[in-house]
Amino acid sequence: MNEQLDQLFQHLELEKLEENLYRTIHKNEGWKRVYGGQVLAQALLSATHTIPEDRHPHSLHAYFLRPGDMDQPILFQVDRIRDGQSFTTRRVVAIQHGKAILNMAASFQVMETGLNHQSEMPDVPAPEDCLNRQQMAEKFKDSMSAEMFERAGRPFAIDLRHVEPENVFRPEPRPAQRSVWFRVNSELPADYHFNSHLLAYASDMTLLQTCLRPHGQSLFDPKLQIASLDHAMWFHRPFSIDQWLLYVQDSPSASQGRGFNRGNIYTRQGELVVSVAQEGLIRVHE
Repeated sequence: MNEQLDQLFQHLELEKLEENLYRTIHKNEGWKRVYGGQVLAQALLSATHTIPEDRHPHSLHAYFLRPGDMDQPILFQVDRIRDGQSFTTRRVVAIQHGKAILNMAASFQVMETGLNHQSEMPDVPAPEDCLNRQQMAEKFKDSMSAEMFERAGRPFAIDLRHVEPENVFRPEPRPAQRSVWFRVNSELPADYHFNSHLLAYASDMTLLQTCLRPHGQSLFDPKLQIASLDHAMWFHRPFSIDQWLLYVQDSPSASQGRGFNRGNIYTRQGELVVSVAQEGLIRVHE
């Protein structure tokens, strides 16, 4: 396991304080505020600690309520809503300074067989033919500060490769669609149980930016106020996050200071494994 992935696991690690109550152990991850994918993954992990091992996440619905404080631990309070024969439901509240910063409902299911169909994966270049983070930073280094170039070019736990590279500092208007390959930068054990949690962490990385594309709006514009408002995921089929996954994203609508985004995640073999939907705040101030 490489250093970056080990750091990611540390970021997500939780301490059990009491039955149904967990707390972060290590420093939070983020830039100015806690990264939403961290809180999402930890909330799902908290819920997972309270269910039988034969049940796996099939959906989650989360609301981001307040910005997370980078310097304070986060508490996760789990409410055991229901334990059925096939489904288990949990509610999780993430808390800082005595106030909720995230509210999540998650449902888990035993493995079953049944009817099976899916939408087709689009035909896109292979991940090996797409630029990695370091190559992207080098390509657009003239548009960014030295600090941002160093940050963008450093090693990451998640290998992220845009099918259609764009300069996020000087974007041009484009259709509200994007595709991104990603995987963790190290091989995981064959019996690794937390692929869904790492995918929840990664699912928040690029999705919200999709609604900015038609407007040629930079994520780093100081006039832009942007934040995730809610996030939903549906887990359709098993997968391994150390294998390449294609995140196909689109934004059907933006209005009233909000942008709505959707994503389908496919294995390299074309299996649809996860669907995602997210709405975010996208206020542009004068």
